[in-house]
Amino acid sequence: MTDSIDDLSALRIEREPLNTGGGRWVKWVVLLLILGGAGGGAWYWWNRERPVEVEVVAVSERAAGTQASVLNASGYVTARRRATVSSKVTGKVIEVNVEEGMAVREGQVLARLDDSSLRAGMALARAQLEAARLAIPESEVRLSEARLNLQRQQRLMKDGLTTPSAIDQAEAEVNSLAARISSLREQINVAQSQVALQQTAIDDMVIRAPFSGVALSKDAQPGEMVSPISAGGGFTRTGISTIVDMRSLEIEVDVNESYINRVSAGQPVTAVLDAYPDFQIPAKVIAVVPTADRQKATVLVRIGFNELDPRILPDMGVKVTFLREADAAAPVAQAMTLVPKGAVKTEGANSYVFLVTQDTVERRAIKTGGTDGDRLEVTAGLKGGDRVVISPPAELAEGVKIIVK
Repeated sequence: MTDSIDDLSALRIEREPLNTGGGRWVKWVVLLLILGGAGGGAWYWWNRERPVEVEVVAVSERAAGTQASVLNASGYVTARRRATVSSKVTGKVIEVNVEEGMAVREGQVLARLDDSSLRAGMALARAQLEAARLAIPESEVRLSEARLNLQRQQRLMKDGLTTPSAIDQAEAEVNSLAARISSLREQINVAQSQVALQQTAIDDMVIRAPFSGVALSKDAQPGEMVSPISAGGGFTRTGISTIVDMRSLEIEVDVNESYINRVSAGQPVTAVLDAYPDFQIPAKVIAVVPTADRQKATVLVRIGFNELDPRILPDMGVKVTFLREADAAAPVAQAMTLVPKGAVKTEGANSYVFLVTQDTVERRAIKTGGTDGDRLEVTAGLKGGDRVVISPPAELAEGVKIIVK
């Protein structure tokens, strides 16, 4: 047994002890290599070329024959002649002859009020007038009799058969009757005036259109009370209908006072209704109202249509473009390249833009012409469809990589 154990022990392989000092050195080398690589990567990360974030816009073209604009604004269609028709007096409506959208002519009857009490007053006034007229013939007959009596008394006075007092009495009777007749004639005039007053009151019960136009609303119904002033409560109407003269339509625009120097009376304008964006309406500036709104810092501009169209309705929203007056007579015959003003940089007398080419920019020199609203006309250096950087940052330069917002 002992010999077998010795034989097994002879088969064991003896190993050399590990050198602990050499293993630590290898670990430090590996660690240094890792740290060096990480530091190099961090240095590259912080010092690499970063793309500049920019906003890009496409260059546009103005079609041939189109006039250049100097200002864009928005406003509303308004009517210079617009009235809410009411009565002169308070009364009950018995008839309404108008509907929304109906065309009316000047003097047309829109409604009638109850005039029964006024007609009764008219009958009384006419009766008084007739009574005054009938009283005159009786007084004229008595006047003729008094004059004959005066003549007889005067003849008797010549013959000494009467007294002066009788003559005076006869003359007084003549003068009294003549004065009475004059008074009756004045009473007739008063009665005629009373009849005319009653007739006017009756006519006021008929409400007529003050001008020709279109009815926008029907504000009262038969049986309701109507008054020219608010009588309190919710049961008295203050109008019958609102009428608009469609021939008086125009545009009112609030222009920022900073740009009002671009607008003048007679300046050509192109208007586009919000409801019909493809319908361009030629117009012109009527007047620049000579006052500013201090709260909004705007100035009101009135614009008139060259020709009216049935599609133009009151209170419609409209966008207007004020055109350059130099182009009004002879619009540009060829297309014009337009670039936003914010994309153009200047150095002295030279202008340039940053043209986008794939992921970098190229500094491109350009030649500019006039203005078209918030854009500049480019006569050389760009073509329609080119993409340029708008409001370029200070660090942007030739060949710099970019990333589009």
